[in-house]
Formats: sequence, structure tokens, C-alpha cells
Amino acid sequence: MAKALLGYVGGPDPRLLAEMRRLQQRVQDLESELIRIQAENDALQAVADHEQLLRMDATQAVLA
Repeated sequence: MAKALLGYVGGPDPRLLAEMRRLQQRVQDLESELIRIQAENDALQAVADHEQLLRMDATQAVLA
């Protein structure tokens, strides 16, 4: 009986474990979202850089 009581009293709280799992999943979800947003930002930046180069080329052609 002492082992049963000790296991019950000294064991991890199931609510705490569930909350920890929930938070770990949330961190993974946020990390995935961050990676997706960074990739989207990189693609948008590449398009913006390309458009800027085209404008510079057009401006230089007019000045030449």
C-alpha cells in the first residue's frame, strides 16, 4: 500500500503532462508557420528585387 500511495503522491500530475504536450505541439505549429512565412517572404522579396532590376534597366536605357 505504501508503494501505491507513494506512486500516487509522488507521480507526475496528468494535467501538467497534458499541458506540456499541448505547449510542445503549439511550439511545433508555430515553428512550422514561421518556416512557411519565411519562405513566402523570400519569394516575395525575390519578385520585388527582380522588378527593381527591371525598373533600373529601363531607366538606364532611357538615359542612354
